[in-house]
Amino acid sequence: MLGNDITTPVAINEFNKNGFVKVFDKDKIALVMDHFVPNKDIKAAQQCKQCRMFAKSFNISNYYDVGDMGIEHALLPEKGLVAPGELVIGADSHTCTYGALGAFSTGVGSTDMAAGMATGEAWFKVPSAIKFELVGKLRPFVSGKDVILYIIGKIGVDGALYRSMEFTGEGLSSLSIDDRLCMANMAIEAGAKNGIFEVDDVTLEYVKGRVSREFSVYKADDDAEYDETYVIDLGAIEPTVACPHLPENTKNARELSDIIPDQVVIGSCTNGRISDMKAAAEIFKGRHVAKGVRCIIIPATQTIYKESIRLGYIDTFIDAGCVVSTPTCGPCLGGYMGILAEDEVAVATTNRNFVGRMGHITSKIYLASPEVAASSAVMGKICDPRDLK
Repeated sequence: MLGNDITTPVAINEFNKNGFVKVFDKDKIALVMDHFVPNKDIKAAQQCKQCRMFAKSFNISNYYDVGDMGIEHALLPEKGLVAPGELVIGADSHTCTYGALGAFSTGVGSTDMAAGMATGEAWFKVPSAIKFELVGKLRPFVSGKDVILYIIGKIGVDGALYRSMEFTGEGLSSLSIDDRLCMANMAIEAGAKNGIFEVDDVTLEYVKGRVSREFSVYKADDDAEYDETYVIDLGAIEPTVACPHLPENTKNARELSDIIPDQVVIGSCTNGRISDMKAAAEIFKGRHVAKGVRCIIIPATQTIYKESIRLGYIDTFIDAGCVVSTPTCGPCLGGYMGILAEDEVAVATTNRNFVGRMGHITSKIYLASPEVAASSAVMGKICDPRDLK
């Protein structure tokens, strides 16, 4: 189970208020300081101190802070803390990310987190399922972000309300593990209880060398019942953008060439992985951010940051006029490292574009893939990467 620097303090208060004196398993709790870390103000520092002291008092094995942290939903899979067939709860709505590995993972409230830390148990109503049968192959400059935005645009932000989004089909072979992590991450944006991918060779190759414990692979029964079934042709999906102020307000990038961003953010638990850094770097190579545009790059973990340095991506970003941040959630939730002012427009690889999500209530957020975001930063307008000059 998982907590971060915003949700864990509330859970600790509940833990103490209920008189709990021990945790169920110090090795099965992960506390990740990522939302306001390094601390942006006194309140953020106090919250992290409370988490730090709790982790120390109960000898929590998987505690990640400055220098060894990352954005939680990128860090846990990277560290091998999630495997197929496992159950993961987290006091963060995007805990559904781990369904990419064939785990049942879902977000809970801080009170449930407190009870989970003490007892190792949680209660759920078993969700019904929607099947997404993926066929075909992704085209160049199209990624998992475009696929999940397309799906949310098709079914709506409540289209999977308290249901399980199950991804299967021969099209899975076209999706990297990073594509899947991105898609499962945004299942909550369709109202889903969880998103889960069928385990295949791509999954097993990812967990190989990361997960040393035994795990179980589960597959849907042949007679499994679904509320609905959608066949998604990956080859028909275009670079897609979600317009303000809901992830369901999707359009093709080419329809939005009149939108001028003030800021571009490439990172987050949705799109801060190494393949995202690579996609952005390939676009920025030999190019420069357009005048009047601020571009912020946030690798999701220290490992991804180091790999980006080794591969020359950080040099490319800086040469292109971008700023590169330490791993943090930062601007995604309007935290810090890129708050928007009145009426400003952002193109971001994050997962939510609600009113005021990234700053001022009159600001606007367009959700996009790293390819679209980087192209938009270079062109100074929302741009289909295939039209980049």
